[in-house]
Amino acid sequence: MRNEHILFLSTNLDWGGSEELWSRTALKLAMEGLDVIALVHTSLLAQKRVSELQESGARVLSYPLPVTVWRRARRKLSGKTWSVLDLEELLPSVRPVLVVISDGSALPPIDIAEMFVTKKWPFVSIGQNNCELWWPSDELAARYRKILPAALRCYFVSLANQRVAETHLGCKIENAEVVRNPFNVVYDAAPPWPPIDVNSELRLACVARLDPAAKGQDILLEALAHPSWAERRWRLTLYGDGPSRIGLARLVERFQLNDRVVFAGHVSIVEEIWASNHVLTIPSRWEGLPLAIVEAMLCARPVMATDVGGNSEVIENGVSGILAAAPTIASVREALEVLWTRRKDLKVMGKAAAKAIRQKVPPDPIDVFARKIKCLHR
Repeated sequence: MRNEHILFLSTNLDWGGSEELWSRTALKLAMEGLDVIALVHTSLLAQKRVSELQESGARVLSYPLPVTVWRRARRKLSGKTWSVLDLEELLPSVRPVLVVISDGSALPPIDIAEMFVTKKWPFVSIGQNNCELWWPSDELAARYRKILPAALRCYFVSLANQRVAETHLGCKIENAEVVRNPFNVVYDAAPPWPPIDVNSELRLACVARLDPAAKGQDILLEALAHPSWAERRWRLTLYGDGPSRIGLARLVERFQLNDRVVFAGHVSIVEEIWASNHVLTIPSRWEGLPLAIVEAMLCARPVMATDVGGNSEVIENGVSGILAAAPTIASVREALEVLWTRRKDLKVMGKAAAKAIRQKVPPDPIDVFARKIKCLHR
């Protein structure tokens, strides 16, 4: 009898925007009656989306498995990685008709992809991020060039991420396709504008996990610490949680911005953020396509972002936002200067942003992606 399992495998160790596409698609398919299995790291088991999957009837498994003497000996004899051993032991009776691998970087873990090919399990990958700095070795690139054509699809959340991956591998990824992540505002969101004119306080919001290595909040803070901003009326609110809350607070104090910068934590209703802020500032060092940008633009707010990942695919510089040429203090300072001189135009730019993003992102990305998976599943 043909096994009808669709296996969703998340390789991330913590929950973020990159977990939304696979988990919400898995939930939709499970609620439609398909046989769904989700395999997640144990650190994700307490997440709301995972609980919803279990309640929908999907089977949820977790890794890593405990390291025992027997497993250590098996690993030594087989030469297999722990991740492959975990999969082989967790799924002894499962032969999925399709595996969806969601990874926080651009490409799936090579050992896992190779295992799926060996077992003849059809798979697709979802790459949520990429960076020019993440160069693979020649040996690793050769393994990817051999294995990726076996994937039914290699999905990327921005064309820029796909192109960087092709540069890294030195070849075109023929089975690549761009998909969109779901967002957390209603599609016709229209939060009211705070007062905005040349005499008003400019309210900047940075909506991102507190992880400056990726999100670049340190760049933004140092740019705003420039003397030219000392006499201007502005406020920056940092929304989100993350591993560097204390470090960023120390930078705020070091740059003497305590009276200008506020940490607001996680806000579940995104429209509330944009009812009290004018501009999204997101000075990332690398990206896929940030949900924060999509949500701000849907809420008719312009964006000041670095030109990384898919940011320039949705932001038209000077029309729907301001693009900093690079994730450097000088580039972000220059972009902020343009933003300040054009603050009387921000509402018009926000309207342009709202129109532009609806031409790029569908009303229901989950429905679109679920239909793609169902077509491959058949």
